Amino acid sequence: MSRAQAQISMTSSPKSDYTMAELMVVAASREIKDNEIVFVGMRLPLLAFLLAKRLHAPSAVALFENGVIRESPANELLFTMGDPPNILGATMATSMITVMSLLQSGKVDVGFLGAGEVDKFGNLNSTLVIKQDGSKVRLPGSGGAADIASLAGRIVTLMDHSRKRLPERVSYLTSPGYGSGPNWREQVGLVRGGADCLITTKGILRFDSETKEAYLDTIHENIDLKEIISETGWALKTSDNLRKTSNPTDEELSVVRELDPNRFWTA
Repeated sequence: MSRAQAQISMTSSPKSDYTMAELMVVAASREIKDNEIVFVGMRLPLLAFLLAKRLHAPSAVALFENGVIRESPANELLFTMGDPPNILGATMATSMITVMSLLQSGKVDVGFLGAGEVDKFGNLNSTLVIKQDGSKVRLPGSGGAADIASLAGRIVTLMDHSRKRLPERVSYLTSPGYGSGPNWREQVGLVRGGADCLITTKGILRFDSETKEAYLDTIHENIDLKEIISETGWALKTSDNLRKTSNPTDEELSVVRELDPNRFWTA
């Protein structure tokens, strides 16, 4: 990895009239490969899965934490995973323990998560934030996030990019990334998986295969590198090939807007 002064190379960017949420959906969809089993979650990750299904991963399968398994998209936009359209036409409407057993047996390729905090080793905190003045903010908790982070083949996280949400170390480790660094997962018995990609409102971070530390891989359109560095809670390294995030194509944007016509999730 180079330091932050690395040169940024430009990639083909066909579109610029999009919202940040739309860009994040497109970036997340590109992380899904065909034939993969995906723990999709809700909001932007759900749209990312549907976009991937439509354009480049037609055989991907979606798992929902409430026990729903889908090989084909629901016919309506979902607001919660328990919405009736998510049950209608599902491959299986089973139990939480059934989909979690697929995690345990190593069948899940990628899981999508969000968090209140993510640190430089990809650890997620959705339990308790301790502020600088010592005050505490209680968050909703893990749900199935710790299971997904522990057992999926790789983890993709989506979140806002700000210094308070990207500390050097999380206040509370809810869902494991790489713990304290190299070999940590192996030492605690997590034999696969780990943080793979962190998509924020400013750029895309990935994780070094040796140090397990997050580094900046691409920068979103109209975002300044100095801004990203100042809004990250550790000395952020950059890719040797630091470049602009590829903008959504016309086709990608068209599908996203078809899926979310009123921009409920993507405004």
